[in-house]
Amino acid sequence: MTDNYPTSLFSSNLKFSNQNLHGGELSIAGCSAEKIVKEFGSPIFVLDEADFYLRTKAWKTALEQSFGGGQLYYAAKSFICVEVARWLKELKVGLDVCTQGELATALAADFPAADIEFHGNNKSEAEILFAIKSAVGTIVIDSFDELSRVAKIANQEGRIQKVYLRLTPGVDTHTHEFISTAHEDVKFGFSIASGDAQIAIDKCMAEKSLNLAGIHCHIGSQIFEVDSFKLAAKRLIAVLAAFRDKYSKELPELNIGGGYGIAYTNNETAISPFHVIPAIAQEIKDECAKAKLSIPKISIEPGRAIVGPTTTTIYLVGTTKLVKLEDGSTRKYISVDGGMSDNIRPALYGATYSAFLANRSSSEKSISSRIVGKHCESGDILIPEIELPADINAGDLLAIPATGAYGRSMASNYNHMPRPSVIAVKDGQGREILRRENEADLLNLDVIQAPRQLS
Repeated sequence: MTDNYPTSLFSSNLKFSNQNLHGGELSIAGCSAEKIVKEFGSPIFVLDEADFYLRTKAWKTALEQSFGGGQLYYAAKSFICVEVARWLKELKVGLDVCTQGELATALAADFPAADIEFHGNNKSEAEILFAIKSAVGTIVIDSFDELSRVAKIANQEGRIQKVYLRLTPGVDTHTHEFISTAHEDVKFGFSIASGDAQIAIDKCMAEKSLNLAGIHCHIGSQIFEVDSFKLAAKRLIAVLAAFRDKYSKELPELNIGGGYGIAYTNNETAISPFHVIPAIAQEIKDECAKAKLSIPKISIEPGRAIVGPTTTTIYLVGTTKLVKLEDGSTRKYISVDGGMSDNIRPALYGATYSAFLANRSSSEKSISSRIVGKHCESGDILIPEIELPADINAGDLLAIPATGAYGRSMASNYNHMPRPSVIAVKDGQGREILRRENEADLLNLDVIQAPRQLS
C-alpha cells in the first residue's frame, strides 16, 4: 500500500476514454458520467466507494506501522451520512463528531459510541448531556466554560467521563486564515504560551467526574508541510512532560489532529500518510526519549484526506456566453446547474479546483473560461479562470474532482435550491446514499400557526 497511495486530484478509479487535456468520456468505478446523470440527475456528488476504503486503510496502516497501534478517527465534518458511518464501522476506525447532528447520524448507523470523540468549541448543555447519555468514548474540551459544563453534567449522570483538552500550540501553518486553527488569535482551545493550558489541566484534574486521558491539537486544514505537524508535536510532548513532573504520572494519550492536504488542481500533490505519519512519529519518539516519557497512544483525525479525492461533482451546462474584457481579450462564461449552494469553498475562502469535459472529448482550441453557478450572486463562481475547449455548450457535462470534503457537508438551500444527491459507485454499479432534496423537503419546515403571547 505504501507504493500506490494516490496523490493526484482524482479518485483511484476515475478514467477518461478518448482522453485529451481537458477530459473525455468520464467513468468512475466503471460508471459512465452520462449514465449517472441520466439515472440520478445533476448536479450530483459521485463517491468512489473502493477509493474511500483504500484511503481509510492507508491512513490506518501508516499509523499502525509508525506507532505499533494508535487510533484513527475519521473527521465527520468533512462528510458524513449513515452509510459512510457504516463503512467506518466496518473498517474499525473511530469517528470524530462536533455537533449533536453528526453524533445522531453516527448512532443511527449503530456506530459504537465508545469509538466516538466529540469535538466543538461551543457545545451546549443539551449536546453534552446527549453525548454522555450516549456513552461517547471521549469528549474533547475546548474552553473553561465547557470544562465546568462537562464536569457538572457527568456528575449529575453518575459518570466519570473520559476527556481530552484541546490545546493551542502556537504554530503558523501557512494556510488560509479561515482554516488555520493553531495560532494564538483563534477561537479554539487552551493556549500553551499564555498558561491557560496548564490552568485547564489543573482544573480538570480537580474534577472527580472527569478522567483526563490526554491532550489534543488540530493545527489547521489543507497543510502540506511536515514541519508544522512536527513542531506542534514537540510542544505537546513538552506539556506531557510538565504534567508528569507535576502529577508524578503520565497522560496515556495524545491526539495530533488532522489537516493533511490534498490535491485540488493538476499542479498539486496530496500529502501521503506514508510520508507525514512516519515523520511525526520520529519527532514524537525523539522528544519522548529526551523527556524520559513513554510514547503515548497516538490518535489522528483525517477527514478531507480520506473523502476529498473520492468524490467528483458532475454538472450539466445550461448556458454559455462570450464576454469581452477591458483589455480586449475575451472570456467564456459557462453556467452549470449548481454553484455556491453545493460548493461554497471558492466563494468562502478562494478555494481552487480543476474541471473537465465529462461526456466527450474535444479537439477544439482552449479558451479562457469561467465556470459559474445559477445563483443570484456575482460571486457565485466555482472556477474563476480555466482553459477549456471553445465548443463547450449547453447540454455538455462538466466534472470537478476532489469535492468529497465540505461540498455536500457545507451545502445550503440558497435561492431555495434542493441539495444534490450523493451516490456511491463501485464495480460499474451506483446507488444513492443521500437522496436529492425536492420542493416538498424545502417546504416541510414552513408552519402556519396562531401567534403566542411572549410578553
